[in-house]
Amino acid sequence: MDIIYMGTPDFAVGALESIIKAGHNVKLVVTQPDKVRGRGKEVSFCPVKEAALKHGIEVFQPVKIREQENVDKLKSIKADIYVVAAFGQILTEEILNIPKYGCINIHASLLPRYRGAAPIQWCILNGEEETGVTIMQMDKGVDTGDILMQKTLKIDKKETGESLFDKLASLGAETITEALDAIQKGELTPVKQDESISTHVGMLNKEMGKIDWNESAEKTERYIRGLNSWPSAYTYYNGRLLKIWEADVVDEDISSVKHGTVISADKNGIKVATGKGVLCITSVQAEGKKRMDVSAFLLGNQIKAGDILG
Repeated sequence: MDIIYMGTPDFAVGALESIIKAGHNVKLVVTQPDKVRGRGKEVSFCPVKEAALKHGIEVFQPVKIREQENVDKLKSIKADIYVVAAFGQILTEEILNIPKYGCINIHASLLPRYRGAAPIQWCILNGEEETGVTIMQMDKGVDTGDILMQKTLKIDKKETGESLFDKLASLGAETITEALDAIQKGELTPVKQDESISTHVGMLNKEMGKIDWNESAEKTERYIRGLNSWPSAYTYYNGRLLKIWEADVVDEDISSVKHGTVISADKNGIKVATGKGVLCITSVQAEGKKRMDVSAFLLGNQIKAGDILG
């Protein structure tokens, strides 16, 4: 099929590559404008743009896709379908109705659950046991269109936001080509989303990473994994920021210990009292330093029982 592809971050690269490999004709890639980064004010291309240029595909980077001149640009390029993956802008109803088969979206959750931003990380934060990808026929709502295809993925007990991101990106790349073939053959039956079980999640922010030691060890451990690699979980020790990269839940009775108190600190980990249970921290990153195991961290930092984190 002739396709216009819309996407921006790493998550969308695999799907673009998969569509090209399957023999579809990607006539245009639409992505977010370039960003200027660092003190040198260097222009940075997003991952999808880099992939498109590698394949010699024209790249279109509108500031606002809904503006009429940009809509006219899309109309001028004849495409059977638009494929969207983490593009970052909302498509108007006029745009959705341009191609023959409409616009389909690769969403990183099992809709209608986890609509909105950051569904990958929120599945871990909320303690879900499985997630997946949904190929959805886009409509004017946010992730509310009919379901065309879904694939499920089990969430490992030590899954991080980063590792699950990679797995779902691969699963999305695999699923989109199957969906395109089925659409072309007329073999897919759209299924309405069940609004009674729908959920919506918002974007992540840096403040979410600040550990509240009044929460349970189990919830804190999920946040450490779910917010890895961004924005990452953190606390404070002696007034300096301390990122927490890995930790385990320990079943110990600490009902009489103030939350955030260090119970013990040795090469096996730093045990900290929480609102329920004990968290054993095994990998950290001190301010201005590299990530390291606790055993290495303790060589230069004298954390001891009775110290308070937070």
